[in-house]
Amino acid sequence: MYHCPLRWSDLDAYGHVNNARFLTLYEEARVAMMFVNAREAGLTSFEEGIVVARHEVDYLRPVDYGDPVRIELWIDEMRPSRFTIAYELFDGDLLASRAKSVLVPYDLVRQRPRRLTEQEQAFLKPWLKT
Repeated sequence: MYHCPLRWSDLDAYGHVNNARFLTLYEEARVAMMFVNAREAGLTSFEEGIVVARHEVDYLRPVDYGDPVRIELWIDEMRPSRFTIAYELFDGDLLASRAKSVLVPYDLVRQRPRRLTEQEQAFLKPWLKT
């Protein structure tokens, strides 16, 4: 679970969080998991390269400026060369959006995708929703 404060710049002309900003909020939660939580677990390889291959977002209700939103996230699917993070964004107790991101480990030096290491799989496994 991740609590993300809203910024004034997140709003659109109607005073709601802009649809594109939902991806930024999801990114903040994802980065906290993959970089902060992973580093705390002794894993830094995600910092060396990972790319987003796909996003899908369902907008269920508008979110107004106010208290931080709560983002719950988990691993929806894990394969040798990619994994999918699923998210739910809550405004208070109300579910406002669902999303998924397909992520691919990437070798930035060789400029090509790579497979998940055993350490990365071990880190992600407790996040896997069964």
